[in-house]
Formats: sequence, C-alpha cells, structure tokens
Amino acid sequence: MNITIRKANEADFEPIFALIYELATFEKAAGKVRNSVERMREEQDFFECFVAQKDDGEIVGMALYYFAYYTWVGKSLYLDDLYVKATCRGQKIGTQLLNEIFAVAKKTHCKRVRWQVLHWNQPAIDLYKKCGADIDEAWHNCDFDENGIVQFFV
Repeated sequence: MNITIRKANEADFEPIFALIYELATFEKAAGKVRNSVERMREEQDFFECFVAQKDDGEIVGMALYYFAYYTWVGKSLYLDDLYVKATCRGQKIGTQLLNEIFAVAKKTHCKRVRWQVLHWNQPAIDLYKKCGADIDEAWHNCDFDENGIVQFFV
C-alpha cells in the first residue's frame, strides 16, 4: 500500500472528523466528542493537520496539532491527536506522520513537542518510547468543559 502524507485542507474535514470519532471510540470515550465538521470549519485557524492518504484517496490516518507556549521552554508544538485506522496499523504510517510533525517543529524552531497517551495504550507507548519520547507519568490532566467554563467561579 502506497501512502502519501500531506497537509489537510477543508475538504478533508469530514474524513478527519470520522477518524476523530473512531479514535474516541477506540479510547472508550465516544460520548465525550462535542466537536463537529461545522465547528472545525469555523475554528480552522486554531489547528493544523496532516493526513495519510492511500492511492485510492482514502484517508487512513491523521496528525492534528497546534502551536502552544509553555512558560518553562517557550514555543512548542502540541500534537493533539495521532491516529491510524486499525486496518492500516503496523505499516509505519504513524511513524511517517510523526516525522512530518517533527519536521514542522524543527522548521518553526519549537523548543518542545508534546502529546498525551493513555496509560493502557501499550502499542502507542511502545512506539513513542522507540522514538525516544520521555513519557511523564507524574502529571494529571485538569479540564473544564464548556459548561464548566461558563459556571466557573472561585
């Protein structure tokens, strides 16, 4: 199977969203997906994405990222989601997507690339360790959803 890694465009949002939902299902959290293709169109200035595309045009993987600023290190690239369809895993597509992410980080002079992995996703952990990632188990996520933001009061 030949795979092309390329920058996503707005025409790719529907298959990207399908991958997002497939990833959420894989992570046993499909009910938490609040995003939509329409919202992605409205908010497309806030993220960038690479897709892995087969010769027949099917998009089988994605790496969605954005730039962030971390006080300890400065400009960083945050990889929000890296996902490859189950039927296409084991063919180094995830590695190809990571290579593109790191090429962007180098080109834009990022001081850090960061992402998260679920503690039970051993195949992903193994890939990231093989690549040399430092997996920090000391930090916990702190999240407020849209409702929590509106109701926040200290």
